[in-house]
Amino acid sequence: MMRKINKVAVLGGGTMGGGIAGLVAEKGFQVVLLDVSRETAEAAKARMISGRPPVLETPQAAERVTVGGFDDDMGLIADCDWICEAVVENLGIKRSLLARIEAARKDGSIVSTNTSGIKLADITHGLPERLAQDMAVTHFFNPVKVMRLVELVPGVDTADDVIPSLAAFCGGVLGKGPVYAKDTVNFIGNRIGCYWMLSGLHVGGEMRARGLDTETMDALMSAPVGIPPTGLYGLIDLVGLDVMDLVARNLAANLAPGDAGLKYAALPPAEAGMLARGQLGRKTGGGFYRMLKNDDGSRVKEVFEPETGTWRPAAEVRLDADLAGAETLLFPSNPAPKLEVEFATKVLGGTLVYAAGLVPEIADDIVNIDRAMRWGFAWKEGPFQLMDRIGPAKIIARLQAKGQALPKMLQVLKDAGAPGFYRGDGAEFLGVDGAWAKVPAE
Repeated sequence: MMRKINKVAVLGGGTMGGGIAGLVAEKGFQVVLLDVSRETAEAAKARMISGRPPVLETPQAAERVTVGGFDDDMGLIADCDWICEAVVENLGIKRSLLARIEAARKDGSIVSTNTSGIKLADITHGLPERLAQDMAVTHFFNPVKVMRLVELVPGVDTADDVIPSLAAFCGGVLGKGPVYAKDTVNFIGNRIGCYWMLSGLHVGGEMRARGLDTETMDALMSAPVGIPPTGLYGLIDLVGLDVMDLVARNLAANLAPGDAGLKYAALPPAEAGMLARGQLGRKTGGGFYRMLKNDDGSRVKEVFEPETGTWRPAAEVRLDADLAGAETLLFPSNPAPKLEVEFATKVLGGTLVYAAGLVPEIADDIVNIDRAMRWGFAWKEGPFQLMDRIGPAKIIARLQAKGQALPKMLQVLKDAGAPGFYRGDGAEFLGVDGAWAKVPAE
């Protein structure tokens, strides 16, 4: 039986918490927004109204948001059906706040933590059994108003009706795209997406030393492979090197021995130097790119060279025709070696192979992984859809020629004798058991 959600509490008025609270209020529901004090919560609500674009777009929506502080107003959550904790990514802070939530909430209310990578088992360890049974991860992607993805993650003690109830509300009411992840480090989207980003930084440094410039690498990791025009370095500028450093440290501490991601679970020396100088990305006025305004009002884009510490004008990139699609980029008809092909093979190809080995570790099937990357990172196709376009048989042959073991889902595909991971125009997908199943409705 599904649990009915009529009133919501969000604890934490930052960008993420404000985005979640605003979305719920815009959909017509009463929301309690709590922060460290009533004053900080009021300031958070003011930002939700005055932002560009505003999170709260109508006076009616704003009226649905009641604010308060953790110390004085925790009692406001007593009649809430879903309580979403969305404070900073700090295990101790989250655990302390959840203990206070548990003391104030009603029986049967759902409690979720919005975390991008801390395992639920670590968050709930030693907390009351009642909380563990009613708790899950709801990982929204930022900005909440724009990004479709919400990752839903149960714990070992989570009651069977919690995830379906959250899926019905977040998907059917809030209009998000739920994907079902497992309680592993960084869940689905950030596990794969951050592997792509961190491996790109490491490989990119090697490629720059050999003459491949940043702009070309971003051009390769965008339109040709169905990734947004920010590419790799542009996305890292948007996210921030400080965030990437935290992600890398979390991966280094939590990935299992032998995981391919451990090789990249630290910023390369040049990027670590940028971090130390506070050159983080857009939030500090520039990272790998910056925009300068001339006296006449025109703008010029510059690119940073991490190894030399210098800026230069950005060059316009025109890719050769054989580099304009994932199929020919990873498997060019011209066998002559190109730095562009080597870069794409190591970064994108490596990410696809990594993703193929993560079922059923991070998700039960390929559909959830593909949706996570499409909805959370705005990839045109998820990793398995992209492999279908490139040709899984070619990927398998290349790995075997190098003497590399096939990752789980490529081995499943080979054993099944299937030409791809999807069939029937995407209506069916290949399961980890080698059988075909119907793709669930979005």
